[in-house]
Amino acid sequence: MMNLRVDSPQAAVESSTLIPHGYYRRLRWISVSAVASVSVIPLIIMTVINYHQYEEAFRIEATRPVHRLTVSAKLSMESYLSERLSALQLVNRAASIEEMRDSAELAKWLTHIKRSFGGFVDLGLIDAAGKQVSYAGPHELIGRSYQDHDWFHEVSQRGVYVSDVFLGYRDSPHFVIAVIHDTSDGTLYVLRATIDTNAIVRRLASLAGPELNDAFLINREGILQTPSRLFGEVLGQLPFQVAENPEEPGILETKDPDGKPVLVGYAAVSNTPFEVAMINRSGVYHGDWLSLRRELVSFLIVSVLLILGMVFWGATYMINRARNADSRRATLYHKMEYTNKMAAIGRLAAGVAHEINNPLSIIHQNAGLVQDLLSVSGKEPPKEKLLSLIESVLSSVDRCSAITHRLLGFARHMDVETEEIDLELLIRGVLMFLEKEASYRNLRVDVTVDEKVPTIQSDRGQLQQVFLNIINNAFAAVEEGGSIAISVRKLNDQQVAVAITDNGMGIPEQNLAHIFEPFFTTKKGAGTGLGLSITYGIIQKLGGKIEVDSHEGKGTCFTVTLPLERKQS
Repeated sequence: MMNLRVDSPQAAVESSTLIPHGYYRRLRWISVSAVASVSVIPLIIMTVINYHQYEEAFRIEATRPVHRLTVSAKLSMESYLSERLSALQLVNRAASIEEMRDSAELAKWLTHIKRSFGGFVDLGLIDAAGKQVSYAGPHELIGRSYQDHDWFHEVSQRGVYVSDVFLGYRDSPHFVIAVIHDTSDGTLYVLRATIDTNAIVRRLASLAGPELNDAFLINREGILQTPSRLFGEVLGQLPFQVAENPEEPGILETKDPDGKPVLVGYAAVSNTPFEVAMINRSGVYHGDWLSLRRELVSFLIVSVLLILGMVFWGATYMINRARNADSRRATLYHKMEYTNKMAAIGRLAAGVAHEINNPLSIIHQNAGLVQDLLSVSGKEPPKEKLLSLIESVLSSVDRCSAITHRLLGFARHMDVETEEIDLELLIRGVLMFLEKEASYRNLRVDVTVDEKVPTIQSDRGQLQQVFLNIINNAFAAVEEGGSIAISVRKLNDQQVAVAITDNGMGIPEQNLAHIFEPFFTTKKGAGTGLGLSITYGIIQKLGGKIEVDSHEGKGTCFTVTLPLERKQS
């Protein structure tokens, strides 16, 4: 007894994965990357923008009082020094040269301007040779020579002069203001006054108030003109550079000697060598800003982690659902393929039964004849006659064996098994199943194969099912006496093409776009609509493609293109 083995569709699914697992991993990471980019990048951009906006807002908030007080200090210093210059000019114009040459008279003028304006330490008259002619003040300076001092040459050229702070004969820091006095005979004198820097220090401290930490004067070279709580005593060098001769008040961010951040407001005092410097330890500004910055960065990190976590979970969930759906679809597809193949076998059953019945009839007749010869005749039958009958029986047995083996080869495997295949032999083997139908309906089937067509590496059972489905459709499409042409040719070094052409009724143009869709059929009550859909899926799985060209009333041509070597997925 001969057994046909037909693999179950579930086993086929388990042994053949349509979509590799790596595909789902790539799809998951692509999904995570795409969604995360769309979500995270705008969040990062907005956080960076907010970071700079908040930083600028804090900076402005911190620098506004410094800038305001710096401008106030600049105007106050300009007013203070302008008043002292005006007082000195008043003495210069109101007193005669004889009065100013008299130290006692000069002392009276010093008392008047001290009482009226304050801030003056002494007054002195210096002649054109740089010699101190008269003096009113706490030091003994009469007879001192200033001929080699820079300030003396400066006032001689400019007419009005405000000096830097210097040590001089007093050996203590001070600065002077001086004006030119011209006599009627053209003799040049210089009226000089020393200004109390302590009064300036007190004024700057009152201007700074509790909002700032330090206030002092510097000259254009950054030398301290008044003492600084943070940067040292008078005539010390400032450890940082501010703008030289700034046209407008400015703000500088730097560090104090302890390395703490400070804000420096600076502004030039007009018509003097001085610049006002107002210092604010910006610890409050930096502390608040650092706290907010930590919150911004923490918010960004937590948000990004939450987004990435949710995106990864969502992508994993969706990919798993897609994988399960694909698995169910693959199972369903294999079941449909299995069902279609069993239906094809059913359609072949009648032809196979008829083919097997013919040799079985011959076997039965010859076996009966041998029995008659041996039982009826009393003598031994002729040897030649027996051998002829036995040879006919053996020939019929071989014919039955060939038929059942063809059927077994068609039905035995559903999963993809690659082997070397001669397309001509495979197609002719499929046509053997349809010989009786072609004979009954007087159909002409021509097979043409180019000489240079090579063998291909593919799956025999799958290709048998493909060509059986297409040729069956061609048989159904032609009338009795019609013709079907099958041609096999080499397209290039990688592909071969099989064209199956019939002269049947053709396919309406509106149906061409749907013929490979599942359950689409034009055979009313006779078709399932799965044959071409399954054929299309099998060819794709084998790495090929199928095309159709049809004209209604003229016929249809299906062209199957197959690779010489099937790529393993």
